[in-house]
Amino acid sequence: MARKTRTGRSWFRTAILFFIVLALIPVLQVIYVHFFNPPVTTLMVFRRIEAMITKQFRGDIHYRWIPFERVPDDFLNAVWQMEDSRFFSHDGFDWIEMEEAIQRAERKHRPIQGVSTISNQCARSLFLWQGRSWVRKGLEAYYTFLMEHLLTKQRILELYVNVVELGDGIYGIEEAAERYYQIPAKQLTRSECAMLAAMLPFPRGWDPHNPSPRLRGRYILVLRRMNAGGPIERKLRE
Repeated sequence: MARKTRTGRSWFRTAILFFIVLALIPVLQVIYVHFFNPPVTTLMVFRRIEAMITKQFRGDIHYRWIPFERVPDDFLNAVWQMEDSRFFSHDGFDWIEMEEAIQRAERKHRPIQGVSTISNQCARSLFLWQGRSWVRKGLEAYYTFLMEHLLTKQRILELYVNVVELGDGIYGIEEAAERYYQIPAKQLTRSECAMLAAMLPFPRGWDPHNPSPRLRGRYILVLRRMNAGGPIERKLRE
């Protein structure tokens, strides 16, 4: 009986240690991107594997990092206003938007949509995969919590605009500017920044040079919100 008890305790301690290690891995990953720019992201790897299996996309990895000061303010404004207008005031989870999304879903009898913050999307692009499983959502919430407490808002934005998917195998604003307009990101016009930001919900299916009616509608909406919102420079200084 004593031997069984010791064995049971040993397994329990091993299980606790295992879960502690699992919980620490995301902490170490977030600390890493605090100091270093990621050479590759989990999403890039998953997209590459997906392309090899399905053959629907090329799955190449075209990715170039640029420092925050070389990201055009117009693109930052477009992303901020369109993707997460309360980015600078929430802790990674926009509870106001969540409540509004729940009410919209109940009225239309549809699944809840449109509640991902920039921090959520950044966590997903850096460390996770696309999908709607509860496991992925739980991990996304944990990574978001860690990022909001271990990184500054500016660093989260810098990570996001450099790793966000903007086409088949195209990651980050610098690579998108070169691929679509043959110029560095810093030279993008206000209109070009708005168009690239408008592509974010469906980057592998939309073409900025041949916009569908839906993409054109989002582009107009992005410009309208950019004009209505204040400059992002003031938010970064606060």
